[in-house]
Parts: sequence; structure tokens; C-alpha cells
Amino acid sequence: MDGETTTHISILPWPSGATTSDPARVVFDRKELALLLSVYGRKVAAGEWRDYAIDFLKDRAVFSVFRRSTEYPLYRIEKNPKLARRQGAYAVIASAGQVLKRGHELDRVLRSLEKPVSLVSL
Repeated sequence: MDGETTTHISILPWPSGATTSDPARVVFDRKELALLLSVYGRKVAAGEWRDYAIDFLKDRAVFSVFRRSTEYPLYRIEKNPKLARRQGAYAVIASAGQVLKRGHELDRVLRSLEKPVSLVSL
């Protein structure tokens, strides 16, 4: 190869026959992704967030948001079905690792990312 450099990109295929109920992988369903991307879109429009990543692991699904793509995530929104009966399957986790909100309903958990409305008196 006469000094040429080639780049190989590996794309791992989704396992054949895998579904959202596949026990080997936890995923966000369409409704959950719509909620996540709705909040993400508002934060991008406000200039607070710039990038995101989605990870589907064996025990949980993670939606991470970044201020810049070269940093650690500002927040991680995790879905962990093992905690569904106890504390709730959804959690918002800050960059330092503290759990900001945990619950059974994703939309309520995502409210912790919204800035509180403050009253201003004139």
C-alpha cells in the first residue's frame, strides 16, 4: 500500500431477532426517546447543551448529555429495570455521580433538569 492510510470503521450490527424485550439489552422505547429528545432540543435551543450519547448496556440504558463533546457528561439519564419496583427505573445523575432525581415515570424525573421558575416582584 504505497504510503496510503486506510481507516476501518466497525459497525456492530443489532443482533438478529433482537427486540425491545430482549433480555440481553436494555433500551429506551419510542415514547421515552421522544421525551428525552424533547428536553434535549429545548436545552440545545437555550445554548446549554451541545451533544448527546446513548448507550444500551445489559443492565441499563443511558442517555448522556454534554456541554461540549470533549467533556464528561453533564447529566446521565439512566433506565435500570432492576430498580423499577423499588426506587423507580429512571434516574438523573449529575457529572459528579450524585443522583438528582429517581422515579417511576420518566417525564417527572426529567423535570429535575428544568430550571425552576422564580417570581420577580416589581
